[in-house]
Amino acid sequence: MKLSDFDYHLPRELIAQYPCAERSNSRLLVLERAKKRITHRNFADIVDYFSAQDCLVLNDTRVIWARMIGRRETRSPTALTPTRCKGVSGGGKQEIFFLENLSENTYRVLAKPAKKLTVGTKVLFDNGLFWATVLADQGMTKVIKFSGNGDAQDFWRELGRVPLPPYIKREPEDLDKERYQTVYARAEGATAAATAGLHFTGELLEAIEARGVNIVYLTLHINYGTFAPVKFEDISKHKMHKEHFVLPGKTKEAIDAARDRGNKVFAVGTTSVRVLETCAGRNGQTEVMLEEDRGWTDLFIYPPYRFKAVDCLLTNFHFPKSTLLMLVSAFAGKELIFKAYREAIEKRYRFFSYGDAMLIL
Repeated sequence: MKLSDFDYHLPRELIAQYPCAERSNSRLLVLERAKKRITHRNFADIVDYFSAQDCLVLNDTRVIWARMIGRRETRSPTALTPTRCKGVSGGGKQEIFFLENLSENTYRVLAKPAKKLTVGTKVLFDNGLFWATVLADQGMTKVIKFSGNGDAQDFWRELGRVPLPPYIKREPEDLDKERYQTVYARAEGATAAATAGLHFTGELLEAIEARGVNIVYLTLHINYGTFAPVKFEDISKHKMHKEHFVLPGKTKEAIDAARDRGNKVFAVGTTSVRVLETCAGRNGQTEVMLEEDRGWTDLFIYPPYRFKAVDCLLTNFHFPKSTLLMLVSAFAGKELIFKAYREAIEKRYRFFSYGDAMLIL
């Protein structure tokens, strides 16, 4: 299929810039594939669509505050101590966005502006209490090593900023530290949120569990590559970014048991789908053969694709021409998805990370 097949016009004002006041008060568009029917509900109504012994799969990745603002040094330090980079003064503003941990306190990062950071350049943070030295220049990306009093992870938690996606046109605020994180986030390592799960509250999950639904978890650490555009008109030429995942044995057993009983497996988010489909399709298998597993996935799902492990999908509304839109088009059929998107736009649904949700049955 062609990239242009996945384009649509979205009024700019429908891109949600803030989350809904209450998580579960988002709107929910329910798309029934078999009946080709669209229903409009409140997100809290999702409980009605589960049956006892169904399986709900959540991605428990936790977002790190991966965006950091410092200043480039303007003269060489006269002394470096374990607690402070002395003898330097801050130059131009420098933004760093963490992409990948390479080794202890060494990371691959995006830099903005990129041209200013050459090998050996230092970026100062917190008035020199911490600093990063550029070890390798890879164009837009750099390899940097942190020094200072403590390690980079402690530094993130204290001074990092919430890595809001580029289509949210504002600076992060205090509310984002809570709302750009699912209530069940546990495994630290993502630089973008598993946004389909942002609508759940603890109380809503308890209500789902009270219906006899088995709630289980996997982990996929979403990285900045999730926003990478598809550059080829022939989408089959696109190469997905790699993301690290963990599928625990307990989750594998719950999914196997649900399928053996004839119950449904609900995946929350395209990230959960990619993990389950990666593990179900190991070694070229065409039948469901989930295994306890961990590793990296670069699975690119687009029409036509035969799903092996997922029956129902909860997701948000996705960017035009994105790999995420291609995945949901493969799951529900491109024609039906675009019909649902047209209706969502007509009814003024809120789109993207902080927007409303779609349940595909």
